[in-house]
Amino acid sequence: MLKSRQPWAACLLCTMLVAVIPAGAQKSEQPQKAGDASTAANADTARRQGSNDPNYVIGPQDMLDVSIWKEPDLSRSVPVRPDGKISLPLLNDVQASGLTPIQLAAQLTTSLNKYLTNPQVTVIVTQINSQRVFILGEVGRAGAYALLPGMTVLQALSNAGGFTAFANSKKIYVLRQENGKDQKYFFNYKEVIGGRQPGQNIELRAGDTIVVP
Repeated sequence: MLKSRQPWAACLLCTMLVAVIPAGAQKSEQPQKAGDASTAANADTARRQGSNDPNYVIGPQDMLDVSIWKEPDLSRSVPVRPDGKISLPLLNDVQASGLTPIQLAAQLTTSLNKYLTNPQVTVIVTQINSQRVFILGEVGRAGAYALLPGMTVLQALSNAGGFTAFANSKKIYVLRQENGKDQKYFFNYKEVIGGRQPGQNIELRAGDTIVVP
């Protein structure tokens, strides 16, 4: 009797495997939109750059994680306000913009010495929102993009989903505010790609706007 049941059990097991495997495979094969993937990767890279770079200068709208050892009630995630300050318990408003995370941690430690014994403060930039460039005009995905260290015009354009059919890639320009005035830096895509005008592929600064007419 035991031998006569084996084929039936094997058939049932095969049926169960056939039913289960496609469900898992279907989940892993769901496509991800290219634009969403590019934006997520760009944002994730920016977060890691901000967290790992000791020389990063905090700016307005950045998100900070302020951790005070053994003081969970005082530790928290805070945004940097447009005026460059953050709000913390005991200290109220504290200037954060213009400082590195290490400098801000040292300043908070000094201020907290009045209230705590040997405070140990850690500051981590969890989101970079102040360091951005903007891409406008005839591109696939116009908008604001995180400015990564050393990012050039060509690298920024690669995040924007390519040009539309109406784009004039020979007359792209970077709009930058310097000394209160708008300056234009022209960028001819075809010449830069062809290696004839590499100097036009300038390194971007926070607040730059790339216009693709």
